[in-house]
Amino acid sequence: MKKTRQNGFVLILVIVAIVVIGIQMAVLADIANTLQFQSQHAYLKACERNLLASGLVWAKENARKKSSEIFDRTLQLDVSKLNIRDSALAVTANIASDEEAEVQIYTSCSRSRQTLRETGKYRIELHDQQETTLRAR
Repeated sequence: MKKTRQNGFVLILVIVAIVVIGIQMAVLADIANTLQFQSQHAYLKACERNLLASGLVWAKENARKKSSEIFDRTLQLDVSKLNIRDSALAVTANIASDEEAEVQIYTSCSRSRQTLRETGKYRIELHDQQETTLRAR
C-alpha cells in the first residue's frame, strides 16, 4: 500500500511541476511579445524621424532655390537609399510669404503588422539666418 501512495504522490508532483512550468512559459511568451512590439515601435519611430528629417532638408534646399516645380503640388520622394522597407515620403510646399514657405510632410513606414503614418505642417524660412561678416584682424 505504501508504494501506491508514493507513486501517486510523485505523479501529482510531476503534474504540478508541469503546470507551473506551463504558466511560466505563458508569462515569458507574453513578455517576449511585448518586448518585440516595443522594439518594432521604436524602430518605426526612428524611421519616421529619419523620413521627416530627409523631407525637411529636401524642402529647405528646394524652397530656398525657389524652384517653381515644387510649389503647390505633392511630390513623392524616392526613399529607397534610406533602406527603410515599406516606407513613403511625400512633400507639399506652398509659399506663405516672401520670407517663409509652408511645407506639409507625409511619412509612412511599416514593419510586419505595424504601420506608422504621420502628417505634419512646418514653416521654412527662405533666407539664411547666418550672416557672413568680415572681421578686421
